[in-house]
Amino acid sequence: MRETNLDNGVLILSEKIPGVRSAAIGIWIRQGAAHETNADTGASHLLEHMVFKGTRTRSALEIADSLETLGGSLDAYTSREHTSYQARVLDEHIPVALDVLSDLVLSPSLRDSDLSLEREVVLEEIAQVEDTPDDLVFEIHSERLWNGHPYGRSILGTKLSVEGMKGERLRELHSESYVGENLVIAAAGNVEHEEFVDCVASYMDTVVPGVRSEQVAEPSNALAGLELVDRKTAQTHIVFGAEAPPHSSEDRYALILISSVLGGGMSSRLFQKVREDLGLCYSVFTFQSFYRSAGMVGVYIATRPATATRASEAVRGELERIAEQGLSDVDLDRIKQQVKGQVMLSLESTGARLHRLASFALHDEPFQGLDDVLSGIDAVTCEDTLRVAAQYYDPGRHLELRLGPS
Repeated sequence: MRETNLDNGVLILSEKIPGVRSAAIGIWIRQGAAHETNADTGASHLLEHMVFKGTRTRSALEIADSLETLGGSLDAYTSREHTSYQARVLDEHIPVALDVLSDLVLSPSLRDSDLSLEREVVLEEIAQVEDTPDDLVFEIHSERLWNGHPYGRSILGTKLSVEGMKGERLRELHSESYVGENLVIAAAGNVEHEEFVDCVASYMDTVVPGVRSEQVAEPSNALAGLELVDRKTAQTHIVFGAEAPPHSSEDRYALILISSVLGGGMSSRLFQKVREDLGLCYSVFTFQSFYRSAGMVGVYIATRPATATRASEAVRGELERIAEQGLSDVDLDRIKQQVKGQVMLSLESTGARLHRLASFALHDEPFQGLDDVLSGIDAVTCEDTLRVAAQYYDPGRHLELRLGPS
């Protein structure tokens, strides 16, 4: 991994991957849903949409054509803590990809006439979530778990906030947040660092340094208990979730191993118990998210309304079991092998390497090579799993939310 800082605060990262003829390139802005206010929730996501409506030199169609005609791809997303724009191209087209990405990030038109149309697109996106209960249950659970904290804000925003969003607010957000101190630009693949830095600098040297977005405050009042949300659905969608430590915590490795044992595949405890032994569901899995100031671990399961209580009790039983016992030597050795294999296989993708490369910078942590990550996994002990499971997987600490018919 190579790293260069421009004088205006722009951070440039690259990782050369031998044997590939392509590159994944991304620009990250330290601005996401958690940096917004309740009044302008959804602004970061709507701004991400708006930059694709055209720039000073490209129309929306020209943006779409710019890389697709070369066999490449262009995409973007907004998260709780950042916004990202990425491209994947052949190595010979890295300069073209950087030109397009820089144009999007630095010179969007942000016209009011485009906002009127794109607002409708986002409202359709919100409506789609409303019609997709296995997405909606996570939205509602996150809002209620975090209990007023910014991590509970919807990334898409609300119907009311999006309908009321003004073009002037998006232009202000762009000028305040899309600045040097907030930019991380990375590439992974067949890329030469010095050439990449020169190319990035040719676009980014004139960017104002600006002020870096403040770190989100630590949560202090996450909720636990049981909440029922009445909705006419064929299944009851259930999410268990609890606050967990941030990305920087050394307990992250133990939590990942525990999550994998519980619900990380067909051989996991929840899959075998709730689906194979009891036949109470088709889909059940664990999940975890690690942010800069906190994290979240949990379980999702969908079952018919008549069996919701039995399914919930089965999940609680497995959570109690692991909270009381942790992992045995045999279970720990097996899951370490599984997770290490998954990590190594995932890193064969330039896209995965790109996201991993940027992740350390976005969380203000030193880069860890593959050997460092594998060593961190190997260092987890049975005592660690017992301590961490008791703290974060005790069902009494979780908020269980059920979305379905009363």
